[in-house]
Amino acid sequence: MTKQNTISAALSYFDEGYACSQSVLLAFAREFELDEKTAKLISSTFGGGMGRLREKCGAVTGGFMVLGLKYGNIAPTDMDTKLDCYRKVRDLNGKVKGLYGTTNCGEILKQHATESEIAERKHHKIVCRRVVGEVTEMVYEMIHPENITE
Repeated sequence: MTKQNTISAALSYFDEGYACSQSVLLAFAREFELDEKTAKLISSTFGGGMGRLREKCGAVTGGFMVLGLKYGNIAPTDMDTKLDCYRKVRDLNGKVKGLYGTTNCGEILKQHATESEIAERKHHKIVCRRVVGEVTEMVYEMIHPENITE
């Protein structure tokens, strides 16, 4: 899939009502032959900053899952692969932090939505949808550096 198709898929999942984490992972699931049901279940508890704790942004955790699918280790003693994947996780975290000043769900919400908008669940359209798209784009570029010019 192209970068724009992948971003569109993530936004479509989000618009259907899937969590940020689910939307990002689902956009890449087929590429890694991850069945949709498993992708939905694995990422379901990471929404709302980890089960609505408003901690690590769900879009970011979904991105971490995709990086694991692409770059993660299988053998527990494969430290080179493990550490390289951890570096990529830190890179994504840094990119999002560079854009928003944080990767904390609650802090991102406070920056871009009022308390009443959050209470009325309007923040999804105000900020979360945008973060899902931006994180999906970042992840796509990280796993497909050859296609960055798309």
